[in-house]
Amino acid sequence: MSTSTAETIVDLFVDRVRSSETAPALWIKRGEWTSLTWNEVSQDVYRTAAWLERCGVQPGDRVVQLSENRYEWIIVDLAIHLARAIHVPIHAPLTGEQVAYQVRDSGARMMLLSNAEQAGKLFATSDVLPDDLRVFSFEECQAAPGSRPVEWFWEARADCDPATAQRLQDASLAHLNGDSLATILYTSGTTGEPKGVMLTHRNLVSNTLGTVDAFGLEGDDLRLNFLPLSHIFARTCDLYTSIATGAQLALAESRETVVADCAAIRPTILNGVPYFFDKVMRALTEAGKADDPEALRDILGGRIRMCCSGGAALPDHVFDFYTERDVPLLQGYGLTESSPVITLSSPTQVKRGAVGRTIPDVEVKIADDGEILTRGPHVMSGYYKDDAATTELLRGGWLHTGDLGKIDDDGFLFITGRKKELIVTSGGKNIAPVYLESLLTEDPLILQAVVLGDDKKFLSALIVPDPEGLRREIDARKIAVMSAAAALKHNDVLKLFGERIADCLQSVSPYEQVRKFTLMDRGFTVESGELTPKLTLRREQIVAKCRSLIDAMYDES
Repeated sequence: MSTSTAETIVDLFVDRVRSSETAPALWIKRGEWTSLTWNEVSQDVYRTAAWLERCGVQPGDRVVQLSENRYEWIIVDLAIHLARAIHVPIHAPLTGEQVAYQVRDSGARMMLLSNAEQAGKLFATSDVLPDDLRVFSFEECQAAPGSRPVEWFWEARADCDPATAQRLQDASLAHLNGDSLATILYTSGTTGEPKGVMLTHRNLVSNTLGTVDAFGLEGDDLRLNFLPLSHIFARTCDLYTSIATGAQLALAESRETVVADCAAIRPTILNGVPYFFDKVMRALTEAGKADDPEALRDILGGRIRMCCSGGAALPDHVFDFYTERDVPLLQGYGLTESSPVITLSSPTQVKRGAVGRTIPDVEVKIADDGEILTRGPHVMSGYYKDDAATTELLRGGWLHTGDLGKIDDDGFLFITGRKKELIVTSGGKNIAPVYLESLLTEDPLILQAVVLGDDKKFLSALIVPDPEGLRREIDARKIAVMSAAAALKHNDVLKLFGERIADCLQSVSPYEQVRKFTLMDRGFTVESGELTPKLTLRREQIVAKCRSLIDAMYDES
């Protein structure tokens, strides 16, 4: 069990810098791989915290960060904590409209972004951004949302003298506590309206230390991070656990270079989503190396001690592939609302198909209807400015996860289904199908739509065309078809619907796009059992009846 008395992320960081001053902390690719010591990292953190203060950031202010993983992301995160402000990280793939909503809803007055591409997203939404929002970019950037300049982060900052650094540290250690709000992370709601999850320092620190204890993490580990730090999985399980243990953390150059980065860095631990581990397995199989007992370990750098999979369900055959090659692939389970870890497997506590056992101080039980409930110091303080949603989720002291499961006699949790209407892709993305379906059915040609993609690499959809509307379009475009059934497979008709679908979804992120669709020759009805009396979709029944059509959209052959 951990003996740390830290209550806040600042406590963890200050303790780590004091005890590991000149030890390597971070590895970053700057042409060549370069390491930074804990002292070097802390100097940048204190400079940035002092700069935030000079910019007028007060304790409790929200500071938005819109950036892919990079060194600055980590520096800014820790500096915001040190300044006693609240970090609002926004996922880099989101559209300008989605970004603007989170900036407005959080009430942020400062935004840090990575580059001109991210700044460019804000052009179309500049009229709805706060007038006093200051925008800084980690890279020099000419783009300016509206009349608002984008200032260069590295030029704006100045050195922080030792006295200022000590004053900032003393104030943080004195005034921050476990109940202090640390971050707001926006997560998909079932209707598509994102909700701000409020996590305190106690949430983050307890979950970090519990993960360290349960997972058997060591100070001499080197982990390679490629999952987005804007998601709580990577932030807690890569960044904060490295601070807690003193382990080294390497930032992958990109998500496309992970295998090459493994060869260069030779990590001992790798956190990922099922899609990544499946992709590595397929690459070895296609290369004819699946039967080579050392090939898997070699492709991951040769020193891998264990891998952890989260964010989505891990297929048993992928688990088997890694286990048979003596590379433990350990599954965990959690939510943004739980900081995120609820259960973890470990090298000594693992079962095929299970998502592990609870970490220290975390409780789990199964409700009468099969829903997984959890309580403990990991549970969020609530949704930002949304008491009704908070009350709905946190009832009787328990967080209602929306997932269905069972616990065996040894305490291992198994996920058996999902109660709430959210799709979780194999890449770990949470997507609200109801929201996307509402966008699709705004088009007069689309009568009904069912968006699919649970545990898949991409989204697909079953589309029910409006018969009269389609007939008029076919006549207007002079498309020659022999029958109604032939029309649904005609290239020109498919192209038409592809364009309409793209238009409907232009305001959502890349991972929310429908990549494949099937035009249905019938609608979904109450009589068929595919609609409730309230005319909402019965997804399980639709999937069961349309299995062959759905499988065809995901058939890689």
